[in-house]
Amino acid sequence: MKARVDITLKNGVLDPQGKAIQHALGALGFDGVNDVRQGKVIELQLAGDDRAAAEAALKEMCEKLLANTVIEDYRIKVL
Repeated sequence: MKARVDITLKNGVLDPQGKAIQHALGALGFDGVNDVRQGKVIELQLAGDDRAAAEAALKEMCEKLLANTVIEDYRIKVL
């Protein structure tokens, strides 16, 4: 089974990479971009077909390794 984890900085946490992207877009002529927040996407191929077990395992993976839960939020999607 395939899963996807989207990780983004929490609201209120400064995002210097997002600001750099916003600035670069403006320099390229893309006006009207008021804010940019960047994040990361992790795709995993999981064994088995138990959706509830997969979601529980993914949550544990995020809490222990994939996301820094002090400054990042994550969303899990089992595809």
